Amino acid sequence: MLLRILDRLEEILIATLMAAATLLIFIAVMHRYLIGIPFLYPILFPIDLSWAQELCIYMFIWMAKFGAAYGVRTGIHVGVDVVVNQLRSPWKNAVVLFGLFCGAFFTAVIGTMGAKFVWGLMHTDQVSPDLEIPSWIVYLCIPLGSYLMCFRFLQVAYAYFRTGELPHHDHAHVEGVEVDAPGAGVAEVTR
Repeated sequence: MLLRILDRLEEILIATLMAAATLLIFIAVMHRYLIGIPFLYPILFPIDLSWAQELCIYMFIWMAKFGAAYGVRTGIHVGVDVVVNQLRSPWKNAVVLFGLFCGAFFTAVIGTMGAKFVWGLMHTDQVSPDLEIPSWIVYLCIPLGSYLMCFRFLQVAYAYFRTGELPHHDHAHVEGVEVDAPGAGVAEVTR
């Protein structure tokens, strides 16, 4: 139950950040071009969107950190497994688990170093240039995203140890789209 809630929160956060950043950039670009139109200039000039680029950068960084954890959970990260697939079962299992534990260790170290960095920033008056929000809030994505990614590596390692299966992302599958027979839609289009 808690894992499903965490999964949905992760997906909602990523989708919301991506959508909000895209919308904000669209508005900022439209503002920049529309301000050049003489009759719109008096209306749009007082609107200050100089902070939009900074906010979008922060939103994309947060989205990338949590998106990396999502990638571990769903198996969409690129992996070179040509040599691993040539190994026999006991060695293959050991190598895969070793790789997953290395990923968990690395992200735990990055999360811990990020947490120490954020803790140090909390005791300063540093703020971001345009938004003037405390810098520690901006950098909080490092420990949060890294610890979540560490948890996802351990989750995948546990599932692999129990079932022998890694998460696999099927690029041909689109959630919510049902296909009855392969190629049935193509035959109808060519007639």
